[in-house]
Amino acid sequence: MDDSASARTTIAVDPRHVGYTQIMYALHAGSIAIGILSAAFIVTAFVFGAPSIIAVIMNYARRNLVRDTWLESHFRWQIHSFWMALIAFIAATLLWPLNFIGLPLQKLCYFIIGIWAIYRIARGWIALNHQQSISPV
Repeated sequence: MDDSASARTTIAVDPRHVGYTQIMYALHAGSIAIGILSAAFIVTAFVFGAPSIIAVIMNYARRNLVRDTWLESHFRWQIHSFWMALIAFIAATLLWPLNFIGLPLQKLCYFIIGIWAIYRIARGWIALNHQQSISPV
């Protein structure tokens, strides 16, 4: 993170919104844990698991309440993480018809997207716990 990404805004943050954001990260982490502990791929559990879907709905429901605060970046980060994982999952799924090379490549892509999702949720949650905004990428 650069200095501008970790700078705090002058608008006070309601502590309830910080707790709400913690819950959203916990829901995403719960989906990831389901993917790790079950036969599902991490990315499958992340984009199709009920905890992540609930977290995304929570993001959209309250993102106007955190506008112009450092928490706004966390809402964008989580929404972006979810949709990019879904798009990457769909792209990897399209490799299936290539059979011999497509199926192993598809599984590799699922694994990489899952690791990326773990990274995104962990990095965002750590920044939240340090009361820092997170870069938009």
